[in-house]
Amino acid sequence: MIEKGWFTPPRIEGTIHQAVTAAGARRTRKAGLGKTALAHILTATAVNLFRLDAWWSGQPLAPTRTSHFVALDLAA
Repeated sequence: MIEKGWFTPPRIEGTIHQAVTAAGARRTRKAGLGKTALAHILTATAVNLFRLDAWWSGQPLAPTRTSHFVALDLAA
């Protein structure tokens, strides 16, 4: 059974991974709730700008996974 607070959908996992790798969202440099909130806002803005640039240039963010069912259809 999956508890309500522990499940994150796969599309959210990709966004979190992108925020951690591209913007360094793992830790905050300065202590304090206000500075941490500001760091989260700036990180979200950076991720949104990164995604807008990818959308405007026409490049996908990640390759789309092919399901097993579609792979069977492609093999036939």
